[in-house]
Amino acid sequence: MKALKTAITLQDKRVSEVTKALRQKNLAGGLPFLILSEDLPEGQAYREFPDGHIEIQEITENGAELRSKLVRKLTQAEAVKFRLKNGLF
Repeated sequence: MKALKTAITLQDKRVSEVTKALRQKNLAGGLPFLILSEDLPEGQAYREFPDGHIEIQEITENGAELRSKLVRKLTQAEAVKFRLKNGLF
């Protein structure tokens, strides 16, 4: 059982590292990064932009196309709190 926990922990760490690298690549390339969260209602996600602001957006599917609609923009203080909570600094 300990070996399984260790394997899961290592896998979680790898996923986290890959996700952080992809986030940095997107933001550095001028692209936003979509962040799913269980803290938001179903169908909503955070979208972080290269200029540092974060929005909550409602994401809908239209066939193979994803569409988003602004719900609200986080304040600067909310964005900092969100990044701290999610280890994004």
